[in-house]
Amino acid sequence: MSIDVSEALKALDNPTRLNILSWLKDPRHHFPEQEVDPEQVGVCVSIIQDRVGLSQSTVSLYLAALQRAQLVTSQRIGPWTYYKRHEQNIAAFQVALKALI
Repeated sequence: MSIDVSEALKALDNPTRLNILSWLKDPRHHFPEQEVDPEQVGVCVSIIQDRVGLSQSTVSLYLAALQRAQLVTSQRIGPWTYYKRHEQNIAAFQVALKALI
């Protein structure tokens, strides 16, 4: 599966979504309140929402855009959804973007 550069660029064309992706690069530092291992499981959407300071629906839409662009993955555990970076796809995006410019 190849990364859609256009979709990734659209997802990253928002300062909050870009911040979320950046924060997820070092989740222990940016989300210290996370009780489960954020590098293994991801970060709970409610914790991301608290950090961003926007409504749950807005944060969910932002995360959905990042997931559509294949830059993050999600995992449900009980009633909670956890997000983490998809490092392989992020690397593929960087290679594809470099090839274009």
